[in-house]
Amino acid sequence: MNPLLESTLAHLRKLVGYDTRNPPREIGTDGIFDYLRAQLPDFEIKVTDYGAGAVTFYAVRGRPEHLFNVHLDTVPDSPHWSADPLELRIEGDKAVGLGACDIKGAAAALVAVAQASKGDMALLLSTDEEANDARCIAGFLADKPDYKAVIVAEPTACQAVLAHRGIHAVVMQFAGRAGHASGHQTASDSALHQAIRWGGAALDYVEGQAEQRFGGLTGLRFNIGRVEGGIKPNMIAPSTELKFGFRPLPSMDINALLEHFRTLVEPAPVSYTETFRGLSLPAGDPTTAETRRLAARDLAEQLQIPVGHAVDFWTEAALFSAAGYTSFVYGPGHIAQAHTADEWVALQQLDDYAQTIFRLVEKTSK
Repeated sequence: MNPLLESTLAHLRKLVGYDTRNPPREIGTDGIFDYLRAQLPDFEIKVTDYGAGAVTFYAVRGRPEHLFNVHLDTVPDSPHWSADPLELRIEGDKAVGLGACDIKGAAAALVAVAQASKGDMALLLSTDEEANDARCIAGFLADKPDYKAVIVAEPTACQAVLAHRGIHAVVMQFAGRAGHASGHQTASDSALHQAIRWGGAALDYVEGQAEQRFGGLTGLRFNIGRVEGGIKPNMIAPSTELKFGFRPLPSMDINALLEHFRTLVEPAPVSYTETFRGLSLPAGDPTTAETRRLAARDLAEQLQIPVGHAVDFWTEAALFSAAGYTSFVYGPGHIAQAHTADEWVALQQLDDYAQTIFRLVEKTSK
């Protein structure tokens, strides 16, 4: 085992041992951050607490061109873990532990590289990626630090991901008129009938988007997650709530999609609220998305990082892209091993990632 991988695993053992589950996201500015401070004595470090367990650790040495971003929070562990999830285990060619794949493995490798190299380097570690209450990146971007690009670590099998879908969630209410179900009904009498009619129209519309393409992604992903309303079979439903989500391509106009879904049927819902908005990568004007994807591809090729396929899952690279940075996703591990019991990352992936980051830091510092 080479020294850089040995160092990565030593740091990963420590990082996995800190409980950063989100929820509950009970994370302060000590603990894992005290450990990181001690490992990076020659970096200028700023730790910012945005409240509710949302903390950033910003470390800079020299005048680097690129910022490496990793989140330290993990999902909660399931009851199906075969051993303590907060204790790293090396099993053959795998490192097993909560967050080892998503994505403390990358954080450990970055710390190992920072110690092995004296090159210019910038790290932004955060703790609120795994919840719908994101504060860290927005707070960091308020000052808009000067970087040519931001490389965001997520499990991408050590390939540069240039594009991914957005993710949007909506809750809406339909209003009807309570009454006995034995009589003739108009289209607007039952709120539940309105919701069902809307669902059919929405599914038909989504099917019609199947040929839309961007960067290897195809179609519009859509899901009705919950419908709640009505009282009993012989009563007309006076109210119904429906929750749905969709995952658009970067080339799709989000506001136009939201308005289209709102006006699919008559009568329209009486309440319609977007409850979560996660932008696509690249983010911004959909008409220039391909130009920005190609800029990220050019950067990855310049850095000699292999380019992989676009992905369906969301990442915080979209937040940096929306702020105007060229950004792509690059990290060790595979998304199939993330969020699972006995989560693991291959040692070869950790080694490949660490070696690549070391090469980048050394090269861009000359």
